[in-house]
Amino acid sequence: MLAKYQVATIEGDGIGPEVCQAAVLVLKEALGEGIVSFDDFPGGATHYVKSGQVLPPDTFEACKNAHAMLHGAAGLPNVTYPDGTEVGNDLHLQLRFKLDLYANVRPIRLYQADFSPLKNRRAGDIDYVIVRENTEGLYASRGAGVLLRGEVATDTLVLTRKGCERIARFAFDLSRKRNGAPSDHKRRITVCDKANILRSYAFFRSVCDDVAKDYPDVSIDYSYVDAMTVHLVKRPEFYDVIVAENLFGDIISDLGAATVGGMGIAPSGELGDHHGLFQGAHGSAPDIAGQNIASPLATILSGSFMLQWLGDRHADPRLTEASQRVDRAVELTLAQGKTIPRDLGGLASCTEMTQAICRNLK
Repeated sequence: MLAKYQVATIEGDGIGPEVCQAAVLVLKEALGEGIVSFDDFPGGATHYVKSGQVLPPDTFEACKNAHAMLHGAAGLPNVTYPDGTEVGNDLHLQLRFKLDLYANVRPIRLYQADFSPLKNRRAGDIDYVIVRENTEGLYASRGAGVLLRGEVATDTLVLTRKGCERIARFAFDLSRKRNGAPSDHKRRITVCDKANILRSYAFFRSVCDDVAKDYPDVSIDYSYVDAMTVHLVKRPEFYDVIVAENLFGDIISDLGAATVGGMGIAPSGELGDHHGLFQGAHGSAPDIAGQNIASPLATILSGSFMLQWLGDRHADPRLTEASQRVDRAVELTLAQGKTIPRDLGGLASCTEMTQAICRNLK
């Protein structure tokens, strides 16, 4: 029987194959037969070494035509372009720009109190989402900046009204689907910028203000990015959805992940109007590749996020229910305390984590 939805998987580099295969096993267990097919395609730094292509045309076509994309990890430090930038990063950057994946969504959730380096926190105290504009900002200069005579280097921060408006609307729409901030259960958008110093960020804030007029049920809040690094440590329970320019969103996402246990438990999705790419927020960790000690949690949670997105997009409750089951199985596995990955203080292997989650799915 032909599956209704096709997911293109790119296992990638380093620990990418291990964590991607683990996520697929969990998702198949949650879904059963005949709903989603997972088809693997080559790409990444390892494939570049073999073929000279980081994103082969056939892989791109498969991704463009699939219902969603699931990625392991990409990049190897010693595989670089002549300008010194890593080849592997170009995989998701090409997909990002070619498919206009303008919203980078990073859920930040504390599953167990002892995973956090913050004092006096309980499970659920931290539960917010960072929405990062993904196609503009300072990163729009990648490959287009100026290096003059080895003496002067410039990159340009680019923001458009269209880009700011659509990411703001995405953030407000997302808040409407959530239950508000843990501290007061209020739906709230926090605009993270540097509007007091740079005109570009003042423009970003002004567009967010314009969009907010269409969402009277969602309050709007503001934080300069330097203050945000303090607030995410001192009062993370205040936040519901945070919206930010590309660079700032990238930085605070890693800080947020650190407060709940690290990059190994941080899922992400890069979303556009028609396509979605899902992967753990961590890197390829080549130093531990092939040792079966990497945590698959971020990729499994990214896969669950993918099912939720597909379920919403296609109004298919089977996908939504499977996503909820995966989330509950992960939460139960961690709460039981017997199977914990190394990055969260345990000893469980990638295989053991995957098997424990599959058991709890049943």
